[in-house]
Amino acid sequence: MGPDDLAQVLGNLVQEKDDRVVVGYDNSDDAAVVRLLDNKFIIQTVDFFTPIIDDPYMFGQIAAANAISDIYAMGGKPLFALNILGFPVNDFPKHIISAILQGGVDKANEAEISIIGGHSIDDKEPKYGLVVTGEVLKENLIQNKGAKPGDVLLLTKPLGTGIISAGIKKEIARSDSIKQAIESMAMLNKLAGSVLTKFSVNAATDVTGFGLLGHGAEICRSSNVSFQINYNNLIFFPGVKELAKEGIVPGGSKRNLLYAKQFTSFSDSLSEFERLMIADAQTSGGLLISLPQDNADQFIKYYNRKTSIPAVQIGSVHTRTKSLITVS
Repeated sequence: MGPDDLAQVLGNLVQEKDDRVVVGYDNSDDAAVVRLLDNKFIIQTVDFFTPIIDDPYMFGQIAAANAISDIYAMGGKPLFALNILGFPVNDFPKHIISAILQGGVDKANEAEISIIGGHSIDDKEPKYGLVVTGEVLKENLIQNKGAKPGDVLLLTKPLGTGIISAGIKKEIARSDSIKQAIESMAMLNKLAGSVLTKFSVNAATDVTGFGLLGHGAEICRSSNVSFQINYNNLIFFPGVKELAKEGIVPGGSKRNLLYAKQFTSFSDSLSEFERLMIADAQTSGGLLISLPQDNADQFIKYYNRKTSIPAVQIGSVHTRTKSLITVS
């Protein structure tokens, strides 16, 4: 469901207030947060989707990394997970299901958690993901609100997984594009999450289905600020520009751009395909982080020493203007 439709559906719900709820769906944050003790909160999230690559084991790894990411984005530590699985029971090879589940288990092991159950349904199209429960100390909780004018914006992974996935389906994506995108999608945001609490981050979210602009707008609305994003600072996977120029763009990314045009001011120098690249729907994307410049410099120096996929500074935070986001 696109961000516009989701907002309409959730906006009509009537629910009794629960004082234990610290973070609900009001600000479209990454996960639900409930008070367990005065200084400790429980975080819970769920995510699942259809295969985006042909390798069942790697699909399981990517789906698990994607689901666990929400816990890291909020400064938390994952505790355990449950499987969510759908597949056509009568005509789907069981060894493929086993490979998907093993991918999930291995990624959960990397996150130092166990998958301790789950639920499956008979479905015409395979789907897989996780319900993940985590914990966070009150002082370490990071939300998508709190960004301040004067902050800068960091992004910890390149963009373009949606476009590359579309290229894979059409069998025209470059081999190096596929390799790098899969490596990135399967990489946990564990390191980025652990670094968040070291350098006084003001706000963060992970960039997934609504793309950089959609998730960026959630921070802007929740924090009552606007973003300035420098297109030339954005990092895309190899081959993304060529695919986008040929019109190889998934429907979700097109819907993202249509939605983003309501609140984004684009430089006239940016073509339609470049705007689609910026709005591309991501799977298991990086963290978008708002923090003071001095802390950002320290974050990048510390983080980039420990990873093969570097964080980059992509923009800045300003007082609220008519456009939530300006891309120049």
